[in-house]
Amino acid sequence: MLSKIVPTRFNPGAAWVLHIMRGPRRLRTRHGHGRRRRTGRTTRHLGLACAIALLALGGCTQAPVTEAGPPAQPPAAAISAQAAVAAEVARLQADLMREVPQAIPPDPVSDRVWIALAKQRLAASAVVIDQAQVIVVVDRNPRVQQLRIIAAQPADGPWSVIGGSKVSTGQAGRRGYFITPTGVFPHLTDILDYRALGTFNENHIRGLGRKGMRVWDFGWQTAEKGWQPDHETGEIRLLVHATDPDYLEQRLGHPASKGCIRVPASMNRFLDFHGILDADYERAAAQDARLAEILLPDRRPTELAGRLLVVVDSSPDSAEASVRLGGRTAGR
Repeated sequence: MLSKIVPTRFNPGAAWVLHIMRGPRRLRTRHGHGRRRRTGRTTRHLGLACAIALLALGGCTQAPVTEAGPPAQPPAAAISAQAAVAAEVARLQADLMREVPQAIPPDPVSDRVWIALAKQRLAASAVVIDQAQVIVVVDRNPRVQQLRIIAAQPADGPWSVIGGSKVSTGQAGRRGYFITPTGVFPHLTDILDYRALGTFNENHIRGLGRKGMRVWDFGWQTAEKGWQPDHETGEIRLLVHATDPDYLEQRLGHPASKGCIRVPASMNRFLDFHGILDADYERAAAQDARLAEILLPDRRPTELAGRLLVVVDSSPDSAEASVRLGGRTAGR
């Protein structure tokens, strides 16, 4: 038989369920006290009660319906970190415009192309950005011949272009000249950089620029021989360095090197002074006097210092061509 209705804790979405007693009541009959008997009506009531109870118990497996609250806000630490990155990016942008006379400023349209090219090359090389850092991206496309310094962030963090300059990469069609390889090249502490002596070669050219200019050494790399029609490859020492300030710097923006990446003297100084590629060098310099000697004594390393040189190619027949926007290459 059914008894009174009592509250239950099984289903928060329902206020009440029917409670079943542990058996039928004792029924008084004319044959005496205490004799049990079941009637069809009693059985039907019990069946109905069981069904109702089972429906009520089934409801406990359903999650309670709640109204959607406001969207979760990022933790204060994340907001603070993003603000710090944005402030450092702004500082570097201002310093670049002031310290590099012919610097290329950020541009919303071309910046998207540069960032897309960089992300594509990083993904192809299985390199993951695990913390906020600056990277140097070079486009070897003969019609571009520029670099950008990009502030990269992990996950869905925003990427920002700090600025750039003209460069010269490997020249095709000239014997002994290699095509600068594409890829991601880390600046490692087991390869020692050096500084230009400022001496002239037999052609009265200071190939590495004025005395004291930094030379970043990315080790031996495989590169295509630019004078060979069959795409034969060889090994080159991949360097980033300044060039002769009197004769060759004015030619930046066109392929001209033997495979290295030539940059203006002012960009060389900016990369050096702000430690753009020196994250590993700065950490190791305290224990390694050789590395400490390479770093400028008056430097101001950025808190976003990184270690990655990324070389891309936005030429129409290259693998990266698909990221161009409306036929526009990475250059302006």
